[in-house]
Amino acid sequence: MPPRRKKDDKKSKKDARRENMAPRVMICPFCQTNAFPNYKTWEDLIRFVSDRGKILSRSRTGICAKHQRDITRAVKRARHLALLPFTVKPQ
Repeated sequence: MPPRRKKDDKKSKKDARRENMAPRVMICPFCQTNAFPNYKTWEDLIRFVSDRGKILSRSRTGICAKHQRDITRAVKRARHLALLPFTVKPQ
């Protein structure tokens, strides 16, 4: 019977792809402009909400943790005032 390979001997396809990819550096747009997310500017908040009405994560938007909390708070306030929808009706 041939000897079994250890898991460490061979790289997986996923690991090989990660080595070839360059890390994507995202910079927070609010930190760049010294701006503050506000619930009154719902046009700006639409960028951080998915087409289904969910708040997008930091990894997808590139926002820092401080401004992500502010975005979440602003989106929830805008929803409460009916500036943004809670959910999207299926068509």
